[in-house]
Formats: sequence, structure tokens, C-alpha cells
Amino acid sequence: MPVINRIAEFHAEIAEWRRDIHAHPELQYDVHRTAGKVAALLKSFGADEVATGIGRTGVVGVIKGRGPGKVIGLRADMDALPIKERTGKPYASSAEGRMHACGHDGHTAMLLGAAKYLAETRNFDGTTILIFQPAEEGGAGGRAMVEDGLMDRFGIEEVYGMHNLPGLAAGSFGIREGGIMAATDEFQITIEGRGGHAALPHNTVDPVMIAAQMITALHTIVSRNVDPMRSAVLSVTMVQAGDAFNIIPRTVKLTGTIRTLDNEVRDYMEGQLKSVATGLAETFGAKADIHYRRGYPVTVNTPRETGFAARVASQVAGADRVDTNADPTMGGEDFAYMLQARPGAYIFLGNGDSTELHTDTYDFNDDVIPVGASYWVRLVENASRAD
Repeated sequence: MPVINRIAEFHAEIAEWRRDIHAHPELQYDVHRTAGKVAALLKSFGADEVATGIGRTGVVGVIKGRGPGKVIGLRADMDALPIKERTGKPYASSAEGRMHACGHDGHTAMLLGAAKYLAETRNFDGTTILIFQPAEEGGAGGRAMVEDGLMDRFGIEEVYGMHNLPGLAAGSFGIREGGIMAATDEFQITIEGRGGHAALPHNTVDPVMIAAQMITALHTIVSRNVDPMRSAVLSVTMVQAGDAFNIIPRTVKLTGTIRTLDNEVRDYMEGQLKSVATGLAETFGAKADIHYRRGYPVTVNTPRETGFAARVASQVAGADRVDTNADPTMGGEDFAYMLQARPGAYIFLGNGDSTELHTDTYDFNDDVIPVGASYWVRLVENASRAD
């Protein structure tokens, strides 16, 4: 079963929704125009229920099939990024300093296209829950929707997500069981020494020198302590120190991120960072004050649902265009919170040879819209028959 003919027929209409959303980007939870457009379209399709304000500004649509069956959730994200767009497209952002640089406009449009088809045909058993989420970009909108009772209120049994991926052939898919996107943790280490005149370093406890040693030591945690078959990234990304060329400062602040693909490694990395930073500072007579903040958890695909999603993707794109052992990415995704609440799977849809996500020249590839929308539909139609 390739791309659904009926969806191909309204491909241009879906693309127009996408371009309208693209032209009017909104950030985090402030997605009132986008959410309003989504709710209005769902109502026009004849959805059985349209709920707004879930997780502050999320929208949920309910479409019932012909008879009893599974209740599955399909999730798209709606928010944009604080980037000045430089694509030169006729539908480019009309909001200065805001842009759909991650393809959430395309994700929303494809799920709307699937909703239109499902409401029109009702060729499935069970119930489809269409989840349009705010604040994926750093605002944990997925967690907000879960905490607002999303899963229990709508009786969701399984939940599925999808994201476009530049560099993956347009219209092809990539998926893997287990961790597919990383936990995103942040750390700040303030090294407190004893400042003084730069000409008299022996009278100081130099936090700049300690910071240099610490940066090197922290990076050896991954290279010399983590099993090379298990992924981890530690990056020191900011160093803040001093105000004058001839003064050794009292403090230096290091800021960075740790990315991991399983919870055991995540716990280990946090513990090792604290141990290395504290121990090294004390060795030189300084103190290390460490603030560690856990961000989005690992996005973990459950085995059965991953296999199901891969089979459906093969129906749409062909088995030769579905990589079932796709490389994970060390980027983060708050769909992870939904997968903590229910079994499910997250899949990548190839965006082709576009520029990277989160860049000012990125644009979602409208040619893949029928593929993504067809995947959503086939998930629903096959859900009750899945093993």
C-alpha cells in the first residue's frame, strides 16, 4: 500500500496549511493562532470532539472509527524557534526573529491531512486521538499535556510521534527500538579560588588554570569511563571568567550539556561529573559549586510498537526505504514524556537534501507530505489488527 490516492488529491491543500503556519510562527506556549487554526480545521472535518487548552495551549481531536478497538494517539508539535529566517521563500516568516526552522509546521499539517482523511472515511476500528502539542522547543509541552491528564482523559493506549530528518532520503523512514533521541541535561560549575594580581600568581588559587584542567578532565569521562558501545556526549560550551588582563579572578563558571541514550549512563555521567569537578577543585585548594539540571528524558521506543510502526512505514514507502536500525540522535525530544506514560514509537521521515534543522535557511519539504500523512492513516487503520 503506497501513498493513499485520496491524500495525494488534497496534497496541495495540506501544503497551503503548512505554508500559512510557516508564515505565522509562534514560540513555545504562545501558539494561539496556530492552535486556533488547528481546532477550526478539526471541527470542519467533523471530528467527534475537539478539546483546547490541554497543557495550556495544546489541542486534541478525537475521531471514532466504525466499532470498538484500540485508542491510539498521534502527536505533532506546533511551535517555532527564535531565529531570523533567511530562506527567501514567498511564505517566509512574517514575524521578525521567529521561524519554523524545525519543521513543526509540516508535522502539524501532515497530521491535519490524516485527520481530514480519517474523519471522511472512518475506515478503522477504535478511536484516534490527534495530539497537537505546544512548546516542544525547550518548554516541555509534552510533559505539560501529560500532567494535564492527556492519557487518562482520552483513554490513550499507545502513542506515536514523527519528525522530519534532513539528510535522510525524501519520503523514506528511519526508526529503532530503544533510545532514539537523547536525554538533554545541563550543568553549571562555579570554581571558586582566590583572586589576586596576575603578576603574583603564587599568592592566588587560580580558577582559570583549574578550569582549563577541569575541561580536559571532564571530557575524559566519556573517552575513558563510558563503555564505547554505549553513547554519551559531554560538551563544555561556555566559559565565563575575569574582567581585566592583569587580574586573576576569584571565580570561573563553566556551562555545558550532557547527552545520553539510556538512564544507567545518564545517572553515571551525572555522578562522575560531580565527582571529577569536586575532586579536581579540591586538589588545587579551590571549591566547585555544581548545579545539574535534568532536561528532557531519553526518547525510548518500545519493542512491539516499534515493530508495528516499521511495518506500517514499509507499507507506505516500501521495505527498502525503511531503516529499522537507524542511528539515534543526541538531540532531545519531549515526546519522551508521552512515551514514559504509554508504549509507542517515534519515527524519522526523510526531508531530503535540505539544510539542517535549527538553521535560518531550513524549510520543510512539501513533497513528503503525502508520505507522512499516509503513514499516520495506515497506523490507525492497522492498529486493531496489529500483533
